[in-house]
Amino acid sequence: MPSDGSLRPRRSRLGLLLGAVAAVAMVAVLAVTGLQQRSTAASALENALGGEQLRIMAPAEPGGGWDQTSRAVQTALGDIVGRTEVYNVGGAGGTIGLPQFVRHEGRASELMVTGAIMVGAILTNGSDATLDDVDMLARLTTEYLVIAVPADSEIQSMEQLADMMREDVGSVSIAGGSAGGVEQILTGLLAGAVGADPREASYVAHSGGGEALTTMLSGRSTAGISGISELAPYIEDGSMRALAVSSPEPLDSMPGVPTLYDAGLDVELQNWRGIAAPRGLTDDEREALLTMLDEMHESEAWQEILADRGWEDAYLTGPELQEFLANDIETTENVLRQIGLVD
Repeated sequence: MPSDGSLRPRRSRLGLLLGAVAAVAMVAVLAVTGLQQRSTAASALENALGGEQLRIMAPAEPGGGWDQTSRAVQTALGDIVGRTEVYNVGGAGGTIGLPQFVRHEGRASELMVTGAIMVGAILTNGSDATLDDVDMLARLTTEYLVIAVPADSEIQSMEQLADMMREDVGSVSIAGGSAGGVEQILTGLLAGAVGADPREASYVAHSGGGEALTTMLSGRSTAGISGISELAPYIEDGSMRALAVSSPEPLDSMPGVPTLYDAGLDVELQNWRGIAAPRGLTDDEREALLTMLDEMHESEAWQEILADRGWEDAYLTGPELQEFLANDIETTENVLRQIGLVD
């Protein structure tokens, strides 16, 4: 008969074997559960779309931040919903596309990218359609702005541009996106920070980022303001010179570029972008879309896009999103009033 000592190793091996079997079983159970959950979510989304292809409106011309965001969402959703369509309806800070989107009431296959620029444009343009007329699903990203000049500009620093604005703010033209958007808000804040009247700031509005970029590169404006992701390629290739970023701290995505605080200007501003559905969806349809966006947000594809674009992950849904939106509208209206863009 074996001694007690000879039995212990056999029992230990048996214990390890049973533990391994249990672990494999647990993994299998979790895998099956995960597949069931994905299958259920996929089925709910298919029912919500009703056999229609998902369409995403970029309410701006090609090349700008909303267009980039729409196509980023399209890419990240590829493994989740398959083929999607992105289409552009440009003009007036999204207030041309917004009324058209509102007409899709009850259609879960229609989505629209929106954000801070539309909040300002609705107020400055007196738009009949507002964000109250859509169903905000999620805030996706935030992004700081960069102030830049063409590479051949004589302006070498933000301090130099600020001095020019102090001397004659109306003579310093700054190109950007739509009237009332974050670029014009930043222009007004800069004017106020140098002691000038924000109402006298010379802002050159464009219907989209692509048009604004053309003006910036051509030198038809003194300087330009846009999102970092829109100007980064031209800063990297030497076409443009970054003067400052609107972040509270220097950014890894803009190495060596000072903040406005570094230039002695007490100004900070951030843009945000999100996605909306039409009003009139059922609870099941809305939940299916939110589950889709949750899965997209957690995907490796989306996280890679954020890193590549230099976008901040600002994913927000539910009551917190509604609270954020209400506060942002109030804050934007107050700033626009201060700089004379709304009464």
